[in-house]
Amino acid sequence: MTAIEDPVEARPWREDDGPAPTVWTWPLTDPPALWVRPTGSWRWAPVTARQDWPDGRVAYQVLIDTDGTTSKSHRTYWWPHEGLRVATAAPPNPPPNPAAAETSPARRDA
Repeated sequence: MTAIEDPVEARPWREDDGPAPTVWTWPLTDPPALWVRPTGSWRWAPVTARQDWPDGRVAYQVLIDTDGTTSKSHRTYWWPHEGLRVATAAPPNPPPNPAAAETSPARRDA
């Protein structure tokens, strides 16, 4: 069995990166969720935002307990990655960009 690598964290956008990514957010009452494997253990994490970068990259911001202490913090990870999996799909309202709907892990069936 192949070892699953930890997901790659995305750094915050900076002005010298060029155009800012488009950011989508979900209400905290009904967010999609991902399974994230940050330190060798799968952790359930609600998605708080999706970033669509102008160069085509996608990053998901999640609220996660990375070390099992129940202390949660926001982390942003690049999608796709073998250390990220869909846990709960987003509500059925599609994003205005049909291409984004096709690549959105939070919109695929879990």
